Amino acid sequence: MIWAVELLCDLDAAQEPQEVFALVQRAALALGFEYCAYGMRVPVPLTRPQVLMFNNYPVAWRRRYEEARYVEVDPTVRHGRISQQPLIWSDEVFSATPQLWNDARDSGLRFGWAQSSLDGQSVGGMLTLARSTGPLRSRELAAREPEMRWLVSVAHQGFRRVQATRSSVQLSEREKEVLRWSADGKTSDEIAEILAIAVATVKFHTRNAGLKLGTINRTATVARAAILGLLAE
Repeated sequence: MIWAVELLCDLDAAQEPQEVFALVQRAALALGFEYCAYGMRVPVPLTRPQVLMFNNYPVAWRRRYEEARYVEVDPTVRHGRISQQPLIWSDEVFSATPQLWNDARDSGLRFGWAQSSLDGQSVGGMLTLARSTGPLRSRELAAREPEMRWLVSVAHQGFRRVQATRSSVQLSEREKEVLRWSADGKTSDEIAEILAIAVATVKFHTRNAGLKLGTINRTATVARAAILGLLAE
């Protein structure tokens, strides 16, 4: 796994999501897959979570997938939302979506494997590895699947790191304290008493945190900070 050591070093140096994907694509090729895709769902804003998608699929297939809105019925996506177990493409998997399956194979996406990942901040991602020839047989899976699973993990961490860097929000220690107590249901008066500060100071820190997070009230500020993992000790 020489490529794996090199991948870790290169991922640490990557600054943009496109760089991370290029490295994942190179690793996928080393594992025997000409195509790969990575999708990541960031749970903010809560009403319309952000979805990032990267792939090297044929242009015609990407266009068809978008036009037909296949993401809404794709059984691999549905599986990834509820399970972190690997999924191997098959006629059975796509039995309820025969048109999607036919279109994918017509585009050269005939054999594939996918696995999702979910971290402590409820950020979900899924890596798909695919190719046009050569079914995934038991012997290959026995030899390669540990590396494929490992790639899922490091890809997710790589994308999470660069995404966090690009959209990083830095809260002061006092802002975190105030929001933690708010998350526990304390009022501004109670927080002021606990922290031995003025109520106006509590409101000042809450307002500043909201400005940084782009929220308009205390409830939204606490929720977003918690989802982004900013309130951890």
